[in-house]
Order: sequence, then C-alpha cells, then structure tokens
Amino acid sequence: WDETHFGKMGSYYINRTFFFDVHPPLGKMLIGLAGYLSGYDGTFPFQKPGDRYEQHNYMGMRGVSRYRLFCAFLGSCLVPFAYLTVLELSKSLPAALLTAFILIFDTGCITLSQYILLDPILMFFLMGAVLSMVKCNSCADRPFSASWWFWLSLTGVNLAGAMGVKFVGLFVVLLVGLNTVYDLWDLLGNLSLSLIMFGKHLLARVLCLILLPLALYVAMFAVHFTVLNKSGPGDGFFSSAFQSQLIGNNLHNVSIPE
Repeated sequence: WDETHFGKMGSYYINRTFFFDVHPPLGKMLIGLAGYLSGYDGTFPFQKPGDRYEQHNYMGMRGVSRYRLFCAFLGSCLVPFAYLTVLELSKSLPAALLTAFILIFDTGCITLSQYILLDPILMFFLMGAVLSMVKCNSCADRPFSASWWFWLSLTGVNLAGAMGVKFVGLFVVLLVGLNTVYDLWDLLGNLSLSLIMFGKHLLARVLCLILLPLALYVAMFAVHFTVLNKSGPGDGFFSSAFQSQLIGNNLHNVSIPE
C-alpha cells in the first residue's frame, strides 16, 4: 500500500503536479528524481496495491534492477554504516562484523529496501547522522581540523535529511543534541580551555548543527514549491492566493485582494 502511496507522489514531482502530504518533501522528491533519472515518465496511475507495472520503467525508484539507483542502494548502505559505527565505538572487529551480518540477513531490512518507500531513505539519514556524530567525537583531540569540520558538517546535513523525510527524524536530532550538550559541558569544565576557545566550539556547533540543517530544511520546501507549479489534488489545503499561482487552477492568474 505504501509503495502505491509514495510512488504516486514521485509521479507528481515528475509531472510537476501539486499535492499535499503529512510528511516533509525530501523523501518523495528523491523518489521522483530517481524515477526521472532512470527513465520513468510519471504516467503509471498507482491506483491500488498490486497493480502490475507492465511496461512502465519503475525499477529506478525501487533500485532492484540494473539501475540500482535508489531505495535498494540506500538500504544496502545501512550495513557499512552500522559496521563503521560499531567499529568506531567498540574498537572491536568481531563486534562490527556481527552487527553487519545481523543487518545483512535481517528480513525486515531487506523487505523495506526493495520497494518504493520512505523507510530506507529515512534509515539512511538516521544511521548516517549517528555515524557522523561518532566520527566527529573521535576527532575531539583534533578540534577545527579538516576531518573534524567534515564530520560535524556531515552530521548537520544528515540531520536535515532525516527531518526532511519524516518527522520521526526528530529523535536523532535529540540524540545529537544531547551528545553536543554533554560535549560542550565537558569543554566548559576544562580549565585549560579559554572562554574564547569555548566560544569558538559553541559557534561551530551552532553553525553546523543548527543553522546548516535549518537552511537545508527550508531549501527542501523552496524546491518543493518551485517544482510543483501545476494544479493538483493538494490545492484545497492552501489559500486562494496560493492557488492563483498554480497552472491549471480555476483561480490561476486571477487578481485577488489582500
């Protein structure tokens, strides 16, 4: 059922048809982009679960064919992400290998990753954020180095990605936030660290973990509203002034007083 739901929204992006959904737009935009790049033309109706795709080129969105573009690829990335995270935390190769094998043979993970769903996209950004956070913590003895800035910035990018797919991404934001508070509290208690240097640490985290994710999150909606410029099933959720900007709407280009 969910593949019918989100596959249809991928088609809306390809056809530039406006719609409304309870989730933020990033996941559906990426599904639509994967379909577009792999040759899908957005014409399959996605009317009910179980409909055959016939000649429609849907494989780029799923990623289980020769395209290997999207959902299956992102799902497969969870294995190295988990391996690297556990290896960094435990410094134990057997523990990291066990974690990777558990994910490789997990039926739920395999199933979720082979359909047009938001779940593999969400899990990709969730685990990416955790891995980036752990890697950044490992660079604590080299603050403001290139690798430190890279992992800190990548953590912010992954936070924006997780929140941009589903609002449950807020939980990984909370995890990273608690880790950051702990880190800053530890730095504040370091008497050998000047207040100016502490201020630089605080500013770096505000920049990479607050401002950068917020900017990316807002940019997702800017792209969303720019691409979806044609009238569709989501018109009625918005004001008359907004509907007047949608091509094909009854109010398109109508002069409306404030």
